[in-house]
Amino acid sequence: MVRVEHIGIAVRDLKKVNDLYSKLFEMPHYKTEKVQLEQVETSFFKVGETKIEFLEAAGPDSAIAKSIEKRGEGLHHIAFEVEDIKYEMERLSALGFEILRPEPRKGADNKLVCFIHPRSTNGVLVELCQEIK
Repeated sequence: MVRVEHIGIAVRDLKKVNDLYSKLFEMPHYKTEKVQLEQVETSFFKVGETKIEFLEAAGPDSAIAKSIEKRGEGLHHIAFEVEDIKYEMERLSALGFEILRPEPRKGADNKLVCFIHPRSTNGVLVELCQEIK
C-alpha cells in the first residue's frame, strides 16, 4: 500500500453536499464524474493531500443506493493506492481477504479499482486503486 488515496462518502444529494462542503473547505470541488458501470455520480474535493469522494446513486440498483437504504448517508469506504492492483488482489485473497470481484474495474478519477468485503476488514469497505497509465 502506498497511501490513503481517498475517503468515500455516500450521499443522497450531490449538489447539496457540494455546496455545503465548498463552504466548509473554503474551496469548490475540483471534479465531478459519472461512473456508468457502477451507476454512481462522484464529486471530489482535495484537502491537503487527502481526497474526499462524495458518491450519489445514479440508479436505484447501484451499490450506493443500496448502501444508503441500509445504513443511511455517511462513510462508505476508504481507498488505498497500490502500485500493482492485480498483485495486491492475489496477495490479499491468499491471506483470506474476500475480494468482491475477480478483476479490477475502471473507477472514477482514472483508476482501476477493486473492493474488499467488510466481513474481511472488521466492518470497513476497503477499496484498492491504481492509476491507469
